[in-house]
Amino acid sequence: MTPDKAVIESLIEDLPESAGPPSRAVWRSLLHNPTAVISISVLLTILLLAIIVPLISPYSYSVQTNDVSVQPSLKHWLGTDDSGYDIAVRLAVGGRISLFVGFGVEAICLLVGLTIGLLAGYHGKWADTLLMRFTDMMFAFPDILLAILIMSVVSPAYTGLVAGLGAVFATLCVTGWPGMARLVRGQTIVLKQREFVEAARAIGVPNGQIMVRHILPNLLSPIVVAATIDIAGIVIAEATLSFLGLGIPPPLPSWGSLIAGPLESGYWRGYPGLVLYPAAALTLTVMSFNFLGDALREALDPRSNS
Repeated sequence: MTPDKAVIESLIEDLPESAGPPSRAVWRSLLHNPTAVISISVLLTILLLAIIVPLISPYSYSVQTNDVSVQPSLKHWLGTDDSGYDIAVRLAVGGRISLFVGFGVEAICLLVGLTIGLLAGYHGKWADTLLMRFTDMMFAFPDILLAILIMSVVSPAYTGLVAGLGAVFATLCVTGWPGMARLVRGQTIVLKQREFVEAARAIGVPNGQIMVRHILPNLLSPIVVAATIDIAGIVIAEATLSFLGLGIPPPLPSWGSLIAGPLESGYWRGYPGLVLYPAAALTLTVMSFNFLGDALREALDPRSNS
């Protein structure tokens, strides 16, 4: 190894820009932010209730009881609807579905958007033109309208539970990745001009290794913030599709379908909680993810931690 190459490799290792975000400082900032603490507490509470309630309740989300249209009691914590379903269990299972779809779809969108954005931003030229024009084409369609169109076409062919859930996943993934791709591409264009990337390129480090070891760690901060906020949008999109009857197939409940059912039957007038409970759960979840994303943006901003 020549002295020059050793010096350059030392420069790559020592430059602070090539390191990931300071996790300890981030957690300290979040724990001192009341909005972040409340948001995390709300999300953990919803997650725990979604897991625990169906396990300890004697009722099933898909089996009707003999108690029809009863008010909240020790037997039925949130009462039952006009079909005899236990509201608490269906509300908790609906939370499972919303969170599962939110995190699952965002994971896939993150993988696709990160790959396309890295390739387009780092290689540039024809790769950037081809990939970004395709991304721009996806942006030409409003997300929720495109999702409604896709589900309107495919939902009649996928009536099974697993197939229907897979169709929702695929639809939300198709409409969800372009924003992440554009974000990653913009950040990659900036990062590839930095000194540690130029130094790695100068000593012949392969492009794939540069993207994974030197560019990707610096993308973690904006990616984490964007992904947190994107989950809220995915939860809303899934609830919207289910509200319109195009989302999660029955008998699985969704917060969107739990809102739509009483509104359609008119039974909510006698028991407004049928609509208020899932609407409140949806609102709290979406607001918590949005507030947490804003708190993460402040915590991951180097200027706010200095």
